[in-house]
Amino acid sequence: MKNPPGTHPTGNHPTGNHPIDAIAGRMAHEETRRQFFARGAQGIGALALSSLLNGQTAGLPHFAPKAKRCIYLHLVGAPPQMETFDYKPKMKDMFDKDLPDSIRQGQRLTTMTSGQTRFPIAPSIFNFAQHGKSGAWVSELLPYTARMVDDIAIIRSMHTDAINHEPAITFFQTGFMIAGRPCIGSWLSYGLGSMNQNLPSFVVLQAKHYHPKANVQAISARLWSAGFLSGKYSGVSLRSSGDPVLFINNPDGVPTGVRRSMLDGLSEMNELTYGKLGDPETKTRIAQYEMAFRMQASVPELTDLSKEPPSTWEAYGPDAKEKPGSFANTCVMARRLAERGVRFVQVYHRGWDVHGSLPEVLPAQCKEIDQPVYALIQDLKQRGMLDDTLVILAGEFGRTIYSQGKLTQTDYGRDHHPRCFSLWMAGGGIKGGVVHGETDDFSYNITRDPVHVRDFQATILHQFGIDHEKFSYNYQGLNVRLTGVEKAEVVKAILS
Repeated sequence: MKNPPGTHPTGNHPTGNHPIDAIAGRMAHEETRRQFFARGAQGIGALALSSLLNGQTAGLPHFAPKAKRCIYLHLVGAPPQMETFDYKPKMKDMFDKDLPDSIRQGQRLTTMTSGQTRFPIAPSIFNFAQHGKSGAWVSELLPYTARMVDDIAIIRSMHTDAINHEPAITFFQTGFMIAGRPCIGSWLSYGLGSMNQNLPSFVVLQAKHYHPKANVQAISARLWSAGFLSGKYSGVSLRSSGDPVLFINNPDGVPTGVRRSMLDGLSEMNELTYGKLGDPETKTRIAQYEMAFRMQASVPELTDLSKEPPSTWEAYGPDAKEKPGSFANTCVMARRLAERGVRFVQVYHRGWDVHGSLPEVLPAQCKEIDQPVYALIQDLKQRGMLDDTLVILAGEFGRTIYSQGKLTQTDYGRDHHPRCFSLWMAGGGIKGGVVHGETDDFSYNITRDPVHVRDFQATILHQFGIDHEKFSYNYQGLNVRLTGVEKAEVVKAILS
């Protein structure tokens, strides 16, 4: 039987003659299973769903936070701990001797060194000295970092479950070694929301590296994905050349007024679609279009560095001004994003995978980051922002004390090593001047105060006022947490 004139094809909803109604009516026929259940969640179902979610996301933060925002500097490829913060002087007497089996303890190896007939010890060729009130040992490769050891907490006893880059980076960022989970920036955006109206709450910057022999690991947008959370919590990647965000500017010949009118019409269509189908991603789409429109004004102001005073370029170094997209330039941009209320800024700097030519490549890599990270910490401190801005500098695992490939007095490389490595944290309620954890004489095994990746993630959430055991999202019948189901402990020894 045909539907009476003026009724929806289902016979339930009155319609007019507006073409938008016709489009929405056709779309209702194409309702997916997921959309059907999403629509069913409205009304009484919505009340039940709300009661389930209230215990997971409502009421955040759980306690007074120390940090409001985070700048996370990830050194992709994994810097060697024995060339940066984990001084091992006894290794100088063991040059080219085999790593004892009692130290290796049958550890599985990567395919890059599993075929070696021996594992010759390669002492670092770089000098170390003690600095600050803590007497922290820091490599000569990081002279600026050495000046600020009293501002940072160095963790020398990190360990992870992954031995290869892709799962290791994914584990650090999402708490799971297989792609598809929300990253930590998305978790914080979801749990705490945005602090500004005109920029995303989560922004990703990819810094360039310059040494031609630096080994580069691939990274992709799945590292800053929102996973099973709404797409609006994904990281937004800003580019260092061309348009900072693709398609953010109006097409040629389309003035802002026309773009605004077009978005209003599109929003009306999406609202009608949402009313008929109830798919929450429709609301996400509306919000993303509106954010993109507001970013047309906010992003050009953000990326215009012409008003930065000469003191900025002096502090961050010549690359900051002369090389757009350099790590130094990216640190300036990270500070500007933090100033403007972006909650989570993720920076990736590649080139740290030192399987070979370490004495040549590593000094160049360290020089690219050393002065800028020092300047960033001092800049935040001078602006009164360090107290509530958490800054992290970390890789995804460590490196082996033995050489990968040929060892000489002047050349060597290092393979992947998940059992121990170093990173540092500062600001946002982190205690400065702390060195946490110890490793053995070979920087191979942890001897005191181990810190797992899950402990690290729990500590980050804690600084934002979140109890990691109470912060979850119901997905496929499970209450999924960033820190997973295994035990994780906040590293209280590094907290102020």
